[in-house]
Order: sequence, then C-alpha cells, then structure tokens
Amino acid sequence: MRASSVSRAGPVDRIAISHDYLTQRGGAERVVLSLSDAFPEAPIYTSFYEPEGTFEQYREKDVRPSVLNAVPFLRKHFRVALPLYPAIFTGRSVDAEVTICSSSGWAHGTRTTGRKIVYCHAPARWLYQPDNYLASFPASAARVLPLLRPGLLAWDRRAAAGANLYVTNSRRTRGMIRDAYGIDAHVLPPPHSIDPAGPRDPVPGMEDGYFLTVSRLHSYKNIIELIDAFREMPHEQLAIVGQGPLQERLIATCPDNVVLLGRVSDAELRWLYAHAAALLAVSYEDLGLTPVEAALFGTPSLALRFGGYLDTVIDGTNGYFIEEISAGAIARSVQLFDARQLDPEPVRQSAARYARDRFEQRLRELVADQMDRTHPVPPRWASPATLPTNAPDGVMDLTTPADVVPSPELPEADSEIG
Repeated sequence: MRASSVSRAGPVDRIAISHDYLTQRGGAERVVLSLSDAFPEAPIYTSFYEPEGTFEQYREKDVRPSVLNAVPFLRKHFRVALPLYPAIFTGRSVDAEVTICSSSGWAHGTRTTGRKIVYCHAPARWLYQPDNYLASFPASAARVLPLLRPGLLAWDRRAAAGANLYVTNSRRTRGMIRDAYGIDAHVLPPPHSIDPAGPRDPVPGMEDGYFLTVSRLHSYKNIIELIDAFREMPHEQLAIVGQGPLQERLIATCPDNVVLLGRVSDAELRWLYAHAAALLAVSYEDLGLTPVEAALFGTPSLALRFGGYLDTVIDGTNGYFIEEISAGAIARSVQLFDARQLDPEPVRQSAARYARDRFEQRLRELVADQMDRTHPVPPRWASPATLPTNAPDGVMDLTTPADVVPSPELPEADSEIG
C-alpha cells in the first residue's frame, strides 16, 4: 500500500488530486480513480484512507491521508469527524501547480499553492439537504448538526469561492451549485468505470430475468419504497447491490423475493448487469451513472424522472421513466416493462457519451487552460462575486446554457426512517 500522512519534500507537483475521504466504494471514489488515470503521477490527498473499505486500485496509488488517519476509530467511523474536516483540509497545504479537488463537501476547501479546479459531485448534503441526508443516521446526529451548521455553512461558501474553476457532473448538480454558491459550473460527466469486456463471475442463487438496483442503502435512495413495490410482486425478483446505514433494518424486513447482495466484486457486478431484465434506478441522484453502466451490457433502466437521470436515461431508447416515488408507481413500471422490449444495440450506443477517453481529453484541456493562465490566482477565501463564472475560453461545455435544468427541492424524507 502506498500511503503517507505527510507531503514529501522536493519539487512542487504539477498536478495533485484531493478527495473528501477514501473509506467507501461509491461513484465519487470511482471518479477519483478516473482522475488518477488521467494524471497517473498526481498524488491523492485525503482526510482518511481505509484500504479495506474502498476500491483495491488505490493500493497502487500515491495516497496521502491526514495525520488523523492514524486513529483507527476515525477511519472506520469517518462521519464522526464531521466537525474536524474544515481544519483537516485547510490545515495542510498542497503544493502543486494545479490541484483537482473531488468534493462532495470538504475537499473544495483544500489549501493550495497553485490553481484549484473543483470537481463537485454535489454541494454538501448535510448543509443543503439535511433532512434527507440525515434521515438514515442516528437521531443524535440530527440534533448536533443544527448547532454546527452556521459555522460549517460559512466555511463551505468561503471554500467554494476559493476555486479558480468549478466543474460538475450533470445539469442537475450545475443548478444546485448555482443556487448554493452563485457559480456557473462547467459540466463534464464522469466516465463509466466498468469494462463490459472484463471477466464475469456468476452470483449464486440468481437466475436470468431479475431486476437489479445498485445503490448505497440510505433513505434518500428510496430503497424502502423499492422493496415495498416488490413485496406486492412476489413473482418478480429484485437483487440489491450495496451497503449502508439501513442494512440491518432491511435484512430483518425484506420479503423472500428481494436479495440483499451487499458488496460484490466488479466481475460479479458485470454478470449481474448482463443477466438482469432491467436496472431500477429510483434514488434522488444528482448524477445517476448506473443506467450508463447497465447500458454497456445492453440492459435498459427504469429510472425516476429526476435529477441526473434526466441526463443519463433517454426515454424509449435505453430505458423508461418512473414518474413518482411510491411502491405502486414502481410496481406499475415493472409490470408494464414486461410487455415492452428495447433493442440492446441502441441501449449500448447510449453509453458512448460517457467514454473514458472523452472524459480524459476534456479534463486535460481544463487543466492545461489553468496552467496557461497568467492572471493572478484569486485569494483562497475570495468572494464569489470576484470569480469568473464561465467555462474557459476554447473549452466546450458538454451542456449548453439553454439546457440547464432547474434544481427542484427534494421531497421530505420518510419520517419513519431514522
């Protein structure tokens, strides 16, 4: 494992990467791997690094966690450290000409000596969507956050203002960034991260024709409603890939036709995508990349008409939309899908926009533009009004301003989920 808790002495790096924490296996962690593939010599700075909790590819990367990574309890329970993250990311300096900050709430505050590009997965959910984000966490967390929120909110907005360029993953997130910070972000969708030509390992107990969902087990992922829909359809089978705070509750209450697979290998995930009747994507996602992964295998999606799925699902081409979140609406979509089949080849072709080489080319253009700029670097804690808000000259945004989708409010979380 290549990891260090301090920066190396020596020349300034040309490119560095910073990420909130490497303790789990999620979409943001896959994006960091894509950033690292584009710039393989770039060190990866982070708060906590738990090799057993995240993707094994990080074992071959130059990961530089904070000094608090030496505390095993905090590595395992990284959310407990919430009040400490501002100090972690501003307490040490990243010496690089350009630092790419992969952020869902913390890494955008990284203190840098050069220019800073923020790749924002979403503004901090615990600040801007607290009811939905905290619904699946202990009640004690919900009581503490309001006390911390004013200070964290001020820090968050100063951190956003310190970036030279904001980049994001979807039109939905672009609207959220505009609402939170007054910044017009450049849209660069991340690439899919699974190779359909790779090995496939069958998953015991699963037979062709099941429905699949790939999601962390949080309340805002609408896992409860999804399971309730299949409770009404005992003749259909649902496989759920993912872990999260709701896991113990779901294990105790799932009907027999719902299988909780937890964490699976990439080879098993390929097999699951390839043998599913359809992917069910019903969470409140700002990006929603799982329909793209499913499409690589010719597998269509039934997706909530919301957020990032408006970018990744083309109704009638690579899937169909579910109009609302309820057990009844999901069940109706599944039952209607049984009578409708989509041609697998157009489904596969729909994933081309999310090819790795396209992402890496755009990303290198953005970084080169920042390196070439000669005007002074804005102060790390500048006002949003002092920052440029448009994409760099000569770099095409993948989404035109006319396509920007308003940022609707999320529904209130289920009060029974705690």
